[in-house]
Amino acid sequence: MTTSNGDERKSSAGSPVYFNSIDTASFDSASPLNVDVLTKMANAFLNDWAQGADSSVQLADEAARYADVSGEAIGLSDLAGVDHRPGNYRGVPSPGAFSSLPSPAASSANPSAYVNQAAQPFGFLEEIRPLFAIADAVEKDFNNLVDEFKLPGSFSGVQKSLDSQLVPTRASNDFLKGLTSVDIVPMLQPLDSRDLDLGLRAAQFDVNSIRRDFPILQERVFDHDLVWFDNAATTQKPNAVIDRLNHFYRHENSNIHRSAHFLAARSSDAYEAARESVRRFINARSINEIVFVRGATEAINLVAQGWGRKNLTKDDEVVISWLEHHANIVPWQIVCAETGAHLRVAPVDDDGDIIFAEFERLLGPRTKFVSITQVSNALGTVTPVQDIVEAAHRYGAKVLIDGAQSISHMPVDMQEYDCDFFVFSGHKVYAPTGIGALYGKEEVLNSMPPWQGGGNMIHDVKFERTIYQASPARFEAGTGNIADAVGLAAALEYISQIGMQNISSHEEELLSHATEELSRVPGLRILGRPEKRAGVLSFVMNGFRNEDVSQFLNSAGIAVRAGHHCAQPILRRFGVESSVRPSFAIYNTCDEVDVLVETLLQLSRARI
Repeated sequence: MTTSNGDERKSSAGSPVYFNSIDTASFDSASPLNVDVLTKMANAFLNDWAQGADSSVQLADEAARYADVSGEAIGLSDLAGVDHRPGNYRGVPSPGAFSSLPSPAASSANPSAYVNQAAQPFGFLEEIRPLFAIADAVEKDFNNLVDEFKLPGSFSGVQKSLDSQLVPTRASNDFLKGLTSVDIVPMLQPLDSRDLDLGLRAAQFDVNSIRRDFPILQERVFDHDLVWFDNAATTQKPNAVIDRLNHFYRHENSNIHRSAHFLAARSSDAYEAARESVRRFINARSINEIVFVRGATEAINLVAQGWGRKNLTKDDEVVISWLEHHANIVPWQIVCAETGAHLRVAPVDDDGDIIFAEFERLLGPRTKFVSITQVSNALGTVTPVQDIVEAAHRYGAKVLIDGAQSISHMPVDMQEYDCDFFVFSGHKVYAPTGIGALYGKEEVLNSMPPWQGGGNMIHDVKFERTIYQASPARFEAGTGNIADAVGLAAALEYISQIGMQNISSHEEELLSHATEELSRVPGLRILGRPEKRAGVLSFVMNGFRNEDVSQFLNSAGIAVRAGHHCAQPILRRFGVESSVRPSFAIYNTCDEVDVLVETLLQLSRARI
């Protein structure tokens, strides 16, 4: 392998790869092209290092395509032909490759000389890698850590990144002091990981600090503080998401994948990095298993039409449950009517739990598909998805899990569940509206026909025939929701920092407190008492129309949902046509629950 100016690069598994002719003077002057190149290399290195890769060959080959060794050799046209998604890099230099590097202290006076002395671009990356590490035990908040390390004022960009994304380690501080912001800031990209759980003790979970991240919570409604208990319908957005969208439209906006210019490369990187963020958050095996869609509803329709039309035949059976949202009922009714298949429904008991023995009795040789919610949007019931998947797979059936109401409340894990499909909506997990994701096992997705035709999803088009791309491009015809996919990644990274276990514990406390306190309201009946509940309560009050209850709460600044919640069958199972539904999120407090209960008590007393 040679560079454009003839320098030889040697690579073999487990051996260092040398790039002797990097134009470090150009790097020091922060040439935009060189900074972009180095940023790509840094991201590839750090993302794959986190995944435990240990081979240097492929990354060396890919980095060679990016390295601007002469200051002008790399052409943006070259970028158009390279699949530079983070997940495409499968090799990095092994830790042993850095054993001969000079110490940070020795190099701090002259970063450029340090790069030349290391004789490889990855040398300095190893020295900044500790910036991306999570401390073994985080005992202080981010601001205290930054203050402790006394980062110089010229590092405002670094400090902002550290405050919002990273935990520095003491080992990285000396090297930081020797670098300028030009050297280091371009490489401070968030390390998005579903495992970014800080292990905070309950006493350290600061809901008031979290609330400050959500500007809309400062709104006043009818001269009352806004209490947002309509989270099952949509969640509010943190500054991290709002700022990320603003940054995208100011600095990255372009269509993706099909152009050679600079912003197209930048936008493509952001979009595909978002796909990687989703993969990590749900622990899928590959980015090829992540398809961006408008939301859970579109994802279920894609599967029903794409998989169902191809695989369902007359008298086959599709199994759902009484707990389902209309979005997990109607698409299956449509495809069953088209194919002659039958829709079977698993019953629930008086507590709102699926009767698992009855569900198992529905399974048989004709069962081809099972589609089940993980959390009921009307009752909050948490279903035993792993048991459901295991039972369905015994009969060779495919399984879809509707994660629209679970994704923000609990850790989810595709490899642990072994489901064939999983769907969720971004706006239910602090991300923008109009974006969501479909997970599908790669081999299953590639066996399905496209759902829509157009640009991006094709490999070759002739009038005689068209050859389609593999997943995920096969299912992403036309221009996707690029900016909001990037916003979705920001939301997932935000809650990953807090930790899903911490979020679950907080919301369990809210549910417990709300269940106990609502029992004080005369005539109030909570629908269902499932064995495990997440995020949602539904109730009715004797003598009051649900719409009137909702409007009275609204007059006190409390937002709840009243109606059938697009889940009419399960409400009718409990003898009602509608209910009042408060639903909880990370930023809600027990004090807000008390305001809800006190307002309901006022309403009850007014009727008396």
